[in-house]
Parts: sequence; structure tokens; C-alpha cells
Amino acid sequence: MIDMRKIRKVYSTGRIEVEALRGIDLIIGENEFVAVMGPSGSGKSTLMNLIGCLDTPSSGEYFLEGQKVESLSPNELAEIRNKKVGFVFQNFNLLPYATAFENVEVPLIFGGVASRKRRKRAMEFLDRVGLGDRADHKPAELSGGEMQRVAIARALVNQPRLVLADEPTGNLDTGSGKEIINLFEELGKQGHTVVVITHDHGIAERTHRIIKLRDGMIVDGNGSG
Repeated sequence: MIDMRKIRKVYSTGRIEVEALRGIDLIIGENEFVAVMGPSGSGKSTLMNLIGCLDTPSSGEYFLEGQKVESLSPNELAEIRNKKVGFVFQNFNLLPYATAFENVEVPLIFGGVASRKRRKRAMEFLDRVGLGDRADHKPAELSGGEMQRVAIARALVNQPRLVLADEPTGNLDTGSGKEIINLFEELGKQGHTVVVITHDHGIAERTHRIIKLRDGMIVDGNGSG
């Protein structure tokens, strides 16, 4: 699924260059459930942005399902983000004035899915995360755990092979956090590859493999699980 070779990412601020990733080699197989851990500034978010095609490396090669990412046009990268990758964020990133149903429907609108098919699929994925009866509720009317489940339904509605989650339980209580991790485990069984950034060792221990970053380098958990 993911094959990164000698990946470097350098950010320039005036005359100062910051090397966020320093020659990373990483393989993640299909259906793996992987945690990425490391202290602040270790390169976790940069790595996640590169994996999700939100950014491109300064050097090195990245193959996503055998496709060389750095050779793709901006439009092709946008299509990958919409169809092949589902994103789940700590702060949910839901549209505050839209219902749960409308939030889940957004990627389908961007994907050009016909209206009737769109409505059916959005409800199907809300049902999958146990929120079919909350479809008409706006984020302010939902609990933190429910908002994160809406965000997961939105991430899955285009049926991506890869799900990326950045601290998905960081704003949740313990019980809601366990529900979300159970959902991710189930996704792996259903054929998705799931990569989670987390500081929570309890969550990381539920994954197949823990990749540890420090100073822009992988110090543990490399290779394929």
C-alpha cells in the first residue's frame, strides 16, 4: 500500500532550513493497522501529510498502491485525496451549520456522485458508525464521540483503501475513545489500511505495529508488518 524510499522534507523559512524528515524508508502493507508515535517536532504530522498526498517530499520516492506520487499533477493528487484516502482529525473538522448527513455527503459532492446515489451512500455510512438516527443533528447537538463517528463516516464514504487519523481520540473521553479504536480495528478487518498518529500508548498497543519517530527519523517499527 505505502512504499517510501529515502524521503526527505525540508521547510525553508527565510535563510533557515528545517529538515522535518531525514531520509525515511517505510513500508506499510494492505490491511495493516499502524500507529505513528514520537515527541512533538519528531515529524509525525509531516509524515502524515506526505502519506495523504497533502504535501510532496523534497526528495526521495513515494509509491501509493504502486503509483509514484511525486510525478502526479495537482489535479491527480486532489483525486487521490478524494477517492483513495480518508482523513480523520482530532478536532473533527465538521461543518458546524450542516447536519451529520450533510457533513458525510460532502466528499460525494466533490466526487461528482449523483444525488440519489449520494443520499443512499451517506445514510449507509452513518448507519455503519451507528448514527443513522442522528442524521439530522448538527455537530453542536452531538457528543464528542458522535462527532468523531460522523468524521469517520465522512472519511469512509468514498470507500478509500487508506484511512489516516491524526490524534482521533485526543478530544474524547476514555469510553468514546475506545469506541473509536474499535471502529478502526473493524476497518482493518474490512480491508482498509489504517494509520493513526497518537500519543496514547493504550491505543498504540491495539494496532498491529508501532512506528516511532525521533528527529525526523524512524527509530523503531520500520519495515512491513
